[in-house]
Amino acid sequence: MLLNNRTLMKKIVISSLLLGALFNSNLAFAQTDYSGREKVYRATHTKMTELKHTKLKVSFDYEKEQLHGEEWLTASPYFTPTDSLVLNAKAMLIHEVALDKNGSKQALKYDYKNDILKINLDKTYQKNQDYTVYIKYTARPNEVTQKGSAAINDAKGLYFINAQGKDPDKPTQIWTQGETESSSAWFPTIDKTNQKTTQEIYMTVPDKYVTLSNGLLKSSTKEANGLRTDYWVMDKKHSPYLFFMGVGDFAVIKDKWKNIPVNYYVEKEYEPYAKQIFGNTPEMMEFFSNKLNYPYPWSKYDQMAGRDYVSGAMENTTATLHGEASQQKPGDLIDENRWEDTIAHELFHHWFGDLVTAESWSNLTVNESFADYSEYLWNEYKYGKDEADYKLIKSLQAYKMNPANFTKNLVRFDYDSREDVFDSVTYNKGGGILHMLRSYLGDDAFFAGLNDYLKTYEYGNAEAQQLRLSLEKVSGKDLNWFFNQWYYGAGHPKLSINYTYEPVKKQVNVAVTQTQTGAYFQFPLAIDVYENGIPKRYNVWADAKASQSFTFNFAQQPNLVNVNADQVLLTEINDNKTADQYVVQYTKAKEFKSRYLAVEFAKENIDKNTSVLKILAAALKDSSHRIRILALSAIDLSKPEQAKLLLKDVENIAQNDPKTLAQAAAISALSKTKDKKYVSIYEKGISAVSNSVKGNSIAALADIEPQKTVALMQNIDLSNASEDLINKLMPIIVKNKIESQMENIGGQVLFYPFIKFQDAELGAVAEEGFNWIMNSDNTKATKAMTKVMGQAKSEISANPQAKMMLVQIMKEGLNKKMQLLKQNPQSQSLHEQIDAINKAIEDYK
Repeated sequence: MLLNNRTLMKKIVISSLLLGALFNSNLAFAQTDYSGREKVYRATHTKMTELKHTKLKVSFDYEKEQLHGEEWLTASPYFTPTDSLVLNAKAMLIHEVALDKNGSKQALKYDYKNDILKINLDKTYQKNQDYTVYIKYTARPNEVTQKGSAAINDAKGLYFINAQGKDPDKPTQIWTQGETESSSAWFPTIDKTNQKTTQEIYMTVPDKYVTLSNGLLKSSTKEANGLRTDYWVMDKKHSPYLFFMGVGDFAVIKDKWKNIPVNYYVEKEYEPYAKQIFGNTPEMMEFFSNKLNYPYPWSKYDQMAGRDYVSGAMENTTATLHGEASQQKPGDLIDENRWEDTIAHELFHHWFGDLVTAESWSNLTVNESFADYSEYLWNEYKYGKDEADYKLIKSLQAYKMNPANFTKNLVRFDYDSREDVFDSVTYNKGGGILHMLRSYLGDDAFFAGLNDYLKTYEYGNAEAQQLRLSLEKVSGKDLNWFFNQWYYGAGHPKLSINYTYEPVKKQVNVAVTQTQTGAYFQFPLAIDVYENGIPKRYNVWADAKASQSFTFNFAQQPNLVNVNADQVLLTEINDNKTADQYVVQYTKAKEFKSRYLAVEFAKENIDKNTSVLKILAAALKDSSHRIRILALSAIDLSKPEQAKLLLKDVENIAQNDPKTLAQAAAISALSKTKDKKYVSIYEKGISAVSNSVKGNSIAALADIEPQKTVALMQNIDLSNASEDLINKLMPIIVKNKIESQMENIGGQVLFYPFIKFQDAELGAVAEEGFNWIMNSDNTKATKAMTKVMGQAKSEISANPQAKMMLVQIMKEGLNKKMQLLKQNPQSQSLHEQIDAINKAIEDYK
């Protein structure tokens, strides 16, 4: 699963701004699994029964939003003989339970309460003695009492989207979401990760819809009354949370990898762009298969884009479900396919998560950390190491922004809610840890170890210790030291660096002090020492102690000492480099992060030290467009000293850069001059395919010829725009009350207090936008706001002040809507908006 990345920056802002709102460390945890310890211990689920096969026949009641199901569940005792079967079954009506013996049914007694179905079998069964139980039931997802979580904002398991077709702007769809333990909301099962079963599903649906499930479509049969039954078979076992059904009016775009079908299910509006969005999938399958030396292990691979999805994306085996933000048009895709990392992430799960599954949620790292790191692997292969390193920097920044993360182990046996482990420790930090492990072992040993892990535990379950054993088996190295501190410990090293040069001894002394709270770390460390601009690398070992010094023979005082020069160690470094040293670092270092950090320093110190302009001037010509964009964001061309040195390069980027995102950033930089001589560049940009170029050109023109901007804003599609572009255009939208774009700012203006903290002027505009929406009868804009509020729970759960603030903001909005309703009590749209706001507030309680 990938968490919703649409709100990533919002989560970072919220978690970083209210650092004083510390979560309560004295919470009373519900102790459901206890292992003789004082603190709660989340033990792996005890297997009394082993699932073997699940056969389902289902049909749907669109009016009641219910599923009518029949199930044949084949199982046996796992080890201890037993005369009962205990299943999870949430909010169901159980109509019949029987033992099925070759089609002959024998009624069984059962007890159903508190979402647990306990069935008394006809006798005591022994290990490996199979039996098949038949269950006739009705699933009622809207009656499920379990609430959503920070990571997955609903837990109904089965979702009817616009089931009655009342919303003309939304398609009718059905889809399921099993993770973490919500498959039992639509079929009785043992809803635990350490169960695995094969499956077959007969889905009866209106003939106008297509269906999707795990495995292969074996047959499709026309039924009476305009219905059709599709028969899907999954002949390899996988965990119940990975079961999937999708139904809707989708276009199906066919592709393949070798002899394996690869299909993309999108809304028909996006059919022309489906291969632009998902078309790298076959190449990803080839790359990952080769990298792991383990061919893609399943019979097919389909991807579906679903409306109103409750997270980012989900790796249902052979049938990944993506959120609607995956659907992009050429104006977005020409800038960058913002969903490509997610596509790689969910595909990689088909090895790490689906093939070998975490035996418990405590060990989620063996699923999600690998999927997170797959994004690095894909970017490194497809777009180069610089792009991969950029994505890793951004990922680890998200982890470091929230100090609450520093107290959490990667393998976490003491969580409060199982969804709590779906966080930036498991994902972002976990991916960074795998990057360190790969560097330490070397590529050959690292990937051979992963291959051993996959082959040893294929179609089964594993935990982090078994990953360690496979890597040790292949490499011959003891890795307890690494796993103890990075997997079973918390935080990361924070280093204070001081160096001195002794001209008599001709030695450089580098002192490394660990300043973090808690345990000290041990780690390999790369140190580059520069002489005449040429680096010499020293690879040293830092011990787990407060301070350690390293001495190197050097003929003269170095220009620069660059610690963590390979940028592999997950750390924070305070080394007090000078501006001149950063100039050396940018111009002479090869590693992307060293260059990037030098440009960040220049951006932060441009008003303090003009010598950093040398860094920015060089950075405008950097081979990485990410660094060019960062440099452009630092520049203020209204200042003569900057314009004199940088203007020509900025003009060139605005007109000729091969990356549209860099062009857009350059246009934004030029707009600060408010010089009318650039009108022709802006007018050309307005006709560009790129939404980023178009949007920044409109914003630039607004400062010079504002009368043109309102009409131009009517014609730009911002439905899937980046947060940066929304922020750029929000002042124009709000000031001119452009109704057609109200919905597109709805997901941003809710956060106006947090935006104010970083940018008072933009925050004031966002607040005005919030009031504008709440004083308007606009259902789409209001729902955009409530939707993003649900998604933002990912980080707010650890920050009660931020949570309280968002709830208060929504209550203020609710009061405004109530005033509107008093003026127009018959308005159905206002009633709908009020219900949506109330639900959003209730979900935060």
